[in-house]
Amino acid sequence: MRQVIAIIRVALVALVAVLYFTHQLSPVAAVILGILTVVFVLTSVIGVCPLYLPFGISTKRTAAE
Repeated sequence: MRQVIAIIRVALVALVAVLYFTHQLSPVAAVILGILTVVFVLTSVIGVCPLYLPFGISTKRTAAE
C-alpha cells in the first residue's frame, strides 16, 4: 500500500508541474499547490506522512498481511 500511495503522490506532483510550466495555474494556486507538492515529495521520500499520526492511520504491513 505504501508504494501505491507514493506513486500516486509522485503522479500528482508531475501533474502540478505540467500545469505550472504550461501557465495553467494562477499565481495563488501555483504557490498553494507548490507547497502541497513539496509535502507530497517529502512524505514519499521519508515514507511517513505526519498527518497520519493524529488519525491513527498506518500504511505499514502487519504480521497478518
